[in-house]
Amino acid sequence: MLNVAVDPTKVPALAFERSPGYWQTVGRRLLRDKLAVGAGILILGLLILAAGGALLAPADPYASSMLNRLKPIGFEGHPLGTDELGRDMLSRLMVGARLSLFMGITPVILAFVIGSIVGITAGYAGGWPNTAIMRTIDVFYAFPSVLLAIALSGALGAGITNSLISLTVVFIPPIARVAESVTTQIRSRDFVEAARASGANAFTIVRVHVLGNVLGPVFVYATSLIAVSMILASGLSFLGLGVKPPEPEWGLMLNTLRTAIYIQPWIAALPGVMIFITSILFNLLSDGLRNAMEIKS
Repeated sequence: MLNVAVDPTKVPALAFERSPGYWQTVGRRLLRDKLAVGAGILILGLLILAAGGALLAPADPYASSMLNRLKPIGFEGHPLGTDELGRDMLSRLMVGARLSLFMGITPVILAFVIGSIVGITAGYAGGWPNTAIMRTIDVFYAFPSVLLAIALSGALGAGITNSLISLTVVFIPPIARVAESVTTQIRSRDFVEAARASGANAFTIVRVHVLGNVLGPVFVYATSLIAVSMILASGLSFLGLGVKPPEPEWGLMLNTLRTAIYIQPWIAALPGVMIFITSILFNLLSDGLRNAMEIKS
């Protein structure tokens, strides 16, 4: 028998390379999406602005001046003009990013945690527990999200905390529905059946086999709700059910500037432009994440 020595240095490098994992592939696909990457960078900039807006603002966002009311864009000392009380619009928009992003992101995070727990529990349990939980969830679908948020905020009263509770309740049903649907598909897979046959308990199966496959799609869906959450939160503030004056928040600024739309329409539109741009950025990032996770092989 002929023994042939193999020189490791002559073996092609590809023979020693491991195929990339799922999340590595997702990351690479996401980085190739220029729109999603650009949106992510801009969102990161908005988060930095929200964290340090008070330090970066060129003027005091609360200082009013009746002599400088509704000055146009480009006015000396006020690049974006002033509002109905003479306060610097640029400073208020910068500081307002903190509350606006907080009111948009926090309810989705809370709903993601609660809705995922509810949906995974219903999907894995099946049978009558699934029926009981999901029929309860379906009750909330009888009300449009806008009307439900307004009704809950009106019942609880105006304020940031009550608005967060209202928006969280609005977003729990759709997230729970997605989590339940994905869990129902996963629980019938061969690897779950094999784990169950090996004697693993339900908690271990959910922790090891279900969570990793369910949380990804649910997270992508939740990111698409951030834009909706920001719009609803701004709407509640516009109606006087959210943030209270004199705190700068984009929805509240739209409300206070609505009487100035015929005098300085560009000034009155600035908070709405910020809400629109931020919503588009989150939608682009969500679309990029969804496309990156749709891997066929």
